[in-house]
Amino acid sequence: MIVVVGLAFEAKIVADAGMRVICSGDGRNLAASLTRAIDAECGGLLSFGVAGGLDPSLEPGTCVVASEILSGLVRIPTDIEWSHKLASTIPDAVCGTIVGVPTPVAHTDAKRALRARTGALAVDMESHIVAEIGAAHGLPVAAIRVITDPAARALPKAALAAMRPNGTTDILAMVRQVMRQPRELPALMRTALDARAARATLVRGRRLLGPGLGLADFAT
Repeated sequence: MIVVVGLAFEAKIVADAGMRVICSGDGRNLAASLTRAIDAECGGLLSFGVAGGLDPSLEPGTCVVASEILSGLVRIPTDIEWSHKLASTIPDAVCGTIVGVPTPVAHTDAKRALRARTGALAVDMESHIVAEIGAAHGLPVAAIRVITDPAARALPKAALAAMRPNGTTDILAMVRQVMRQPRELPALMRTALDARAARATLVRGRRLLGPGLGLADFAT
């Protein structure tokens, strides 16, 4: 199995699960990297990590298991058995559409518009690429995404400034942005608490799913 994440801390969570992990960072090279990584022994592709909330009812830390992944105008269904295993194992997980985009959806107005246009529960920058590559290779695809910034909250500029292209966090850039706009500090602290809740859910989900992350339970 190949697990695709966007951020370095997500890669650390699954690193000990015996899977090949690709950290896409800003996603520019993900399609090529994922295509090169697929070989005859690859049993499936999993998109794993945090996501922005589009459904206003979803709080930070809520796990969304994709029933389908929206890439542009194309809706790609996830593997039914695998997704059912994920949803039934992770407490309080919800199932629905995840939409993929090339850049962060940071503002609440943009989130509302995307929700109205797609009906998606959550948005991320990797799942659509994973779904496209999986469909092209005839591989099972699933997605576990946990809400970090809910629909009603915007991502502060300091949080965006801290995102390096390789998926790591640039603390210095974040501090510089806060110094330029000190009023952002409360929002940044709120974002950190949201991220902590999301990380806790990801860690718990990986632990409950075990080394095979759900795929090994039926892919024999």
